[in-house]
Amino acid sequence: MRVLITGGAGFIGQHLARSLLGRGVSVSVLDNFNPQVHSGSRALPSVLSDRTQLIVGDVANADAVAAALEGVERVVHLAAETGTGQSMYEVARYSRTNLQGTAQLFDLIGKASRKIDRFVIASSRAIYGEGAYRCSQDGLVYPKSRSSTEKQSGLFDPLCPVCGGVCSPAPTPECAPAQASSFYGLTKLTQEQMALLFGDVLGIPTVALRYQNVYGPGQSLINPYTGILAIFSNLARVGNPIRVFEDGQESRDFVFIDDVVAATEEAVLGPVEGCHSLNIGSGTRTTVLEVATKINDWFGGRSAVSVTGAFREGDIRHGVADLSLARKLLHYQPAWSFDAGLGEFLNWTKQTEASVDGYEKSLTELRTRGLLHG
Repeated sequence: MRVLITGGAGFIGQHLARSLLGRGVSVSVLDNFNPQVHSGSRALPSVLSDRTQLIVGDVANADAVAAALEGVERVVHLAAETGTGQSMYEVARYSRTNLQGTAQLFDLIGKASRKIDRFVIASSRAIYGEGAYRCSQDGLVYPKSRSSTEKQSGLFDPLCPVCGGVCSPAPTPECAPAQASSFYGLTKLTQEQMALLFGDVLGIPTVALRYQNVYGPGQSLINPYTGILAIFSNLARVGNPIRVFEDGQESRDFVFIDDVVAATEEAVLGPVEGCHSLNIGSGTRTTVLEVATKINDWFGGRSAVSVTGAFREGDIRHGVADLSLARKLLHYQPAWSFDAGLGEFLNWTKQTEASVDGYEKSLTELRTRGLLHG
């Protein structure tokens, strides 16, 4: 079997490629080596390069995609621009890669002489927006995005959309309404819908994996849009201040890369039939202030950690995945606790030089465009 991984030179893609190769699966990789992620490198690490067919090209380029699909039986579509904040002012760029790139794939898959018999796409929890909350009066509810006025007043927690009362975060199931609060989330939703539509029409079993906040060794530390673990670890290593947005109690479902690879590999190689959307996360919440404190302590506590009350447009308040459906269809069970995974990640970061310039630049870009307040 040959599997194509678009975006396969990236964080998740490299881990997945190694795992598939270890199971005797042939792997092709299509990647454009975006400098924001790869810092000028245009090659796979040696552990992959000798055993992987590499096509350097853009997923929105028909010739590159056609070459990558040659001899392929299954596709894992990871190629995408990522980052909620950046997507709000790089709209055309995110549209081209995430939407046109996915359209280009299906245009050529539909015309190919050899039928693809499985399609797996990286979706995101960002499609939910705020996701699920529990109200004591109205049960499970799905609040809309918080307004700038509310956040400027220090009202960070969403209120029940039915009674207006206080509600608490709850695990978000796949049946939750799609209420993306960023253009990135909107593109991931459209990607997912495209994949499920064409999977059904073309008779290709298709799985959209709604990844939560993926982290682990190998993720980009130079890309300021890849997540707070990379950002905070860079700041803590050089002793720079760590400034936490909102009141620090916003939380995320952090899922370790090994768990993500296990779920993705099962979606690729397992017996799943039909078309499905599945949450892939840890099923637990960790606050951003807790993350900042743990990382700073791990590096000796040289950074001053402060809660600023500042906020970004497009950010959600809380996120945690309901994993019931993934357990049923993929037999998915996350094996890594946050503390164990964080230790693996932070040990790995010591192999690289800390980089903070990109993060400061990203904050300036957001502020000048009116997307960062406070």
